[in-house]
Amino acid sequence: MKTTLSLLLIGSSLMASSLVDTAKQSGLEAIPTAKSELMKLIDNPKNPITDAKAELGKKLYFDPRLSKSGLISCNTCHNLSEGGDDGVSAAIGHKWTANPHHLNSPTVYNAVFFSAQFWDGRDPNLEKQAQGPIQAHPEMAATKDHVANTVNSMPEYVAEFQKAYGKDVKITFEKVTDTIGLYERTLVTPSRFDDFLNGDAKALTKAEQEGLKTFIDVGCVSCHNGVALGGTMNMLGVVAEYKHMNVGDFKGDANGMVKVPTLRNITKTAPYYHNGQIWSLKEAIVEMGRIQLGVDLSEKQANSIEAFLKSLDGRMPLITLPMLPASTDTTPRPNMN
Repeated sequence: MKTTLSLLLIGSSLMASSLVDTAKQSGLEAIPTAKSELMKLIDNPKNPITDAKAELGKKLYFDPRLSKSGLISCNTCHNLSEGGDDGVSAAIGHKWTANPHHLNSPTVYNAVFFSAQFWDGRDPNLEKQAQGPIQAHPEMAATKDHVANTVNSMPEYVAEFQKAYGKDVKITFEKVTDTIGLYERTLVTPSRFDDFLNGDAKALTKAEQEGLKTFIDVGCVSCHNGVALGGTMNMLGVVAEYKHMNVGDFKGDANGMVKVPTLRNITKTAPYYHNGQIWSLKEAIVEMGRIQLGVDLSEKQANSIEAFLKSLDGRMPLITLPMLPASTDTTPRPNMN
């Protein structure tokens, strides 16, 4: 009996090892377990991550006074208590304005692994990306001067910038957004899937392992690969048109390319697709198979892939709500117009 059990365990371990090899050969990569290896992936040599910078970036990320109205922070559309997004079809910003292109807010979790930011991939990194929503009128509607003046008006912020960057630091709009982007680089969520790729054969259930195999076999991995399982640019609707393409006017970049969303924490980031028109994960899987792969996924295949995707729910970083500096007489006042 013990011999039979041992053989079964050995066989299961060998099968898992084979699947790990197949996954890696297909372009899937794990978030490293060693901090030194992770830092190679997330750090910015031009502005190295430190505890002081990250803590300051967190405060700025949560501070609604950077917006024109004084009501909207980065966390409004990229809620770290949820999936790093806002859970609505189209982002809502200044004066309760819906995104004019009906674009859905992507998650900020694991965005450091993306090779392109925004749905049209126009920015290469988080620091550059952070500049956009703050200045966009349908979002935070602020100006560069408003942001710089707001931060410089508070002695506590000035002292924290000096602690993080040195006494001679000049607090500009770009320095503020660089610091927000630096904080966002730390928002990484390793999952059981990573544990599995990193050698823990028991990290995934049998059903999840079968789902991973299905995910690879049907071709999902052709777009959803790398550490992010997405984050690169590709065509949307390779073999057929997305059934909700008429919602909003977004058609991709100049070449019709759209950023491939990450599948990490996918159960927490509904609704799906660039215009947020599909709320069911299983429906999103079936539609993706139809328009990208030319495959009519069976019920069994769709359920299998969904089971695997649920293993991508990550271990969220512990985030304590920061206490923000007090406004002063020179802090710009909220402007609702």
